[in-house]
Amino acid sequence: MIMELREKNIALTDLIDRVLDRGVAIHADVIISLAGIPLVGINLRALVAGMETMTEYGVMHEWDREIRGEKMMKIPPPSP
Repeated sequence: MIMELREKNIALTDLIDRVLDRGVAIHADVIISLAGIPLVGINLRALVAGMETMTEYGVMHEWDREIRGEKMMKIPPPSP
């Protein structure tokens, strides 16, 4: 029982590591209907990846530069 939990934990860790390293793109269209009549339509697009992977592919590059620029300006220079 304990070995099974450890194996699942390792597998989950490997999966998360791979997703953050390579990224996953999700594109889904969902239509909720009642008695054959469409009520709600959802168009979902999501990209899940680590920040380094996203900036490598040019996704959120401007946002990353703005955020890191603001943070770098707020950090005081090291004292001698």
